[in-house]
Amino acid sequence: MDTKVVERIAKALSDRNRLLILQNIAKQKCVGCTQVQDVVSLAQPTLSHHVKVLVDAGLVDTLKDGRNLNLYLNKEKVQELINFLTQLNQD
Repeated sequence: MDTKVVERIAKALSDRNRLLILQNIAKQKCVGCTQVQDVVSLAQPTLSHHVKVLVDAGLVDTLKDGRNLNLYLNKEKVQELINFLTQLNQD
């Protein structure tokens, strides 16, 4: 995994709200933005910003369903991060 990718992911994970959003998505497999908004109690523009940061980091994938935006955990990217961190511990 490229160090720039790791840096982007680390920045995305450095915010409490983004961690809560990510945990919520991971628990439910597929979550609509309105469901996430109820969990984290953020204004819609703020939530959109946090979701964009998670998407840009590659941790979350989106799928538009009409006017709704569904959020999914990018398990492959999470596994890449786990592998990277595990390798650090072995070196």
